[in-house]
Amino acid sequence: MSTSTVTPNAKAAPPRTLPGLLGWTRASYVLMSLFAVLVFIIIVVWWPLAVDYLATADPRYPLWLQLDWLLLGVFAAMSLLIMARPDLKADALIVLIGFAGGLVIESWGTQTNLWRYYTHERPPLWIIPAWPIASLAIDRLFRALGRLFPAAEARRPGAYQGLYWLIFLTFYALMLAFVWPTMEKSLTLAALVLCAVLIATPTDYRAATLTFLAGAGLGYFLELWGTTRACWTYYTLETPPLFAVLAHGMAAVAFWRVNLLWRCLVRPEGLVGRRLRRPVAPEAAEG
Repeated sequence: MSTSTVTPNAKAAPPRTLPGLLGWTRASYVLMSLFAVLVFIIIVVWWPLAVDYLATADPRYPLWLQLDWLLLGVFAAMSLLIMARPDLKADALIVLIGFAGGLVIESWGTQTNLWRYYTHERPPLWIIPAWPIASLAIDRLFRALGRLFPAAEARRPGAYQGLYWLIFLTFYALMLAFVWPTMEKSLTLAALVLCAVLIATPTDYRAATLTFLAGAGLGYFLELWGTTRACWTYYTLETPPLFAVLAHGMAAVAFWRVNLLWRCLVRPEGLVGRRLRRPVAPEAAEG
């Protein structure tokens, strides 16, 4: 007859909670609170837009049939992403760059009539806060991709390098075709030159590629919602154009490069004898 043996000093494994699985910390709740406050401020300041949106509800139909499930899904996904393993100091820089970069991009697109908003503002200030929030979400997506696709330079030299050039040269060709009607505009020429410089001077093929994919992945759902709801409309009337989706990836790479440049400027020693690389979360590095 066998008997089970119990080790007196054995410690039970701690239960895995949902916040633990999602990587939430105290900073996560701080970040989410700031996000909620920002949304509240936008609603209050642009209350007439909120009233117009609510006026579209038809009392003859159930409310759940009229909810914008795509918007709610995107909002929920971005909320969960920005709460995952935040670093308030690093995230503050991402937010500042997102605000500035979003204002520049929206000014370029609306001033050249590549796209327009239903409010006819050029650009509308209420859309600018969406850029830093998206930037934080893309940062978290990059970390997730880092775990799925670990560094391969040691085993397969040039693997990410070949993919980098395929993706970015294809994007640049699409960009040329899309912005061609506005080639006489100085803002368009500046955008083309900036993208060309960024593409021609990669600092980390893997990080740039994964950042681009993360930005384009989130950008698809943002563009799908915005164009199908006529919140903004591109001159091609596509919902959405392929270029617009991929442009979110290029914007994410541009924001990341600005982040790297700033870190080097505030830490001059980083400019000497060290290759610029995107910071990778410890869990991504272990993969």
